[in-house]
Amino acid sequence: MTTSNVVSSTRSASPLGTLTVIPWASEPTAESAGTPFLMAYSLGDGRDGPEAGQQALRAALETMGLSVGDRLFDLDKDAGINASLLVEGGSAVLSLPFLKVQCPVPDEWQTAARESGKVYLLCSVRPWPEAVPGRPVEEELLRSFVADEETLADCAHVLMPVRRLQG
Repeated sequence: MTTSNVVSSTRSASPLGTLTVIPWASEPTAESAGTPFLMAYSLGDGRDGPEAGQQALRAALETMGLSVGDRLFDLDKDAGINASLLVEGGSAVLSLPFLKVQCPVPDEWQTAARESGKVYLLCSVRPWPEAVPGRPVEEELLRSFVADEETLADCAHVLMPVRRLQG
């Protein structure tokens, strides 16, 4: 079970609505600590409705140089994409041009991120109103949303290098 985190709840001012981030990691194996994932999504509660929010989020991603559903971007190789991820002290700080969030992450997620050096980010333009910020999200609900082919087709897929504080 994991909990989603509110990024922005200024739904009256933005067509994006409430933006939320949720972390999870795949099961560790003998060879690996697992794969750390972050998903950014909207609740679909923007001022102009869920369809307008989808279009606005797709446009924001395209403005960054990302596309939805057709490829995996690797920020170590794909230059010019303004995005960063800092992982430190039990938190992931995700920065994109249209959002910045500090998200608490479980120990196993942080271990996987540190070991792999990358986090798989999914930015879904498909709203997920059932995953309300601050409430636990059952593993089955997370798995059904994330594994859905329509959801995956409606995501920008990005491998983000893990940055850490120096010192």
